[in-house]
Amino acid sequence: MIARLTAAALWLVHWLPFSALTAIGKALGSLLYRVAGSRRRVGQTNLQLCFPEMPAAERERILRAHFQYLACMLLEYGYCWFASRERLREMMRIEGLEHLTAQEGKPVILCIGHFTGLDMAGLRVSLDTPVVSIYSRQKDEGLDAYVEQKRLRFDTGIILSRQAGVRPALKALKQGYRFYYLPDQDFGARDSVFAHFFGVKAATITALSRLAKASGAVVLPCYPRREANGYTLVIEPPLSDFPGEDLLEDAERMNRILEGHVLKQPEQYFWLHKRFKTRPEGEAGYY
Repeated sequence: MIARLTAAALWLVHWLPFSALTAIGKALGSLLYRVAGSRRRVGQTNLQLCFPEMPAAERERILRAHFQYLACMLLEYGYCWFASRERLREMMRIEGLEHLTAQEGKPVILCIGHFTGLDMAGLRVSLDTPVVSIYSRQKDEGLDAYVEQKRLRFDTGIILSRQAGVRPALKALKQGYRFYYLPDQDFGARDSVFAHFFGVKAATITALSRLAKASGAVVLPCYPRREANGYTLVIEPPLSDFPGEDLLEDAERMNRILEGHVLKQPEQYFWLHKRFKTRPEGEAGYY
């Protein structure tokens, strides 16, 4: 029932022009900002930790705008699930595609942070090259199955559950799939190092280094940028001398790159995730 209602609502939404969806999303996001007290507090904590010298009013402006963009992202699943290939190409332009096409015949990891345009960007890039990605299962089994079906509707890639680990992704990399990888959330201390993110130690998984080393993959940092009439997926040049010999140094480097992407568009980054939940032994928690 949840899957059907969600699908019906998003099918209606997908007929809207981008500007109209944005207006509705911003209104909905403003409401969410007011009622989602616990998540709002998580965002406030994250922004205060990352930007302690920023005026409180500016941090609050960023968080309010983030709720608006987050609501837009939820509505944009209508485009992801129902829009044609042609319309998706128009909505999500790619800047720096030459960095990807130059790696023909080589394993590639597209390293991207959790920005509000990440799902549409992943779907868009899969229209040009086969993609493998990892996702977290939905609690509702019917909705989970429906979402998986919609993500694979163009038959341009494969998706793997997070519970399966990274071995299936490594196998897919070696088979020619480009790995669309998001390494910037807190999954606990296991397989993580404490690398700095905006000056704060954050449990950072080391799978990017390990996957790149095991597969010989080229790592291309990228990020989606929401604009007035759609998105642009920015693909940057490949990382040189990566991975290195030290997992912590690699994680620090990855986080510095992500920081640069966040600073370009702080409103579009996922501030509602408890990024600093896992702390070094003996250090008090933030949430």
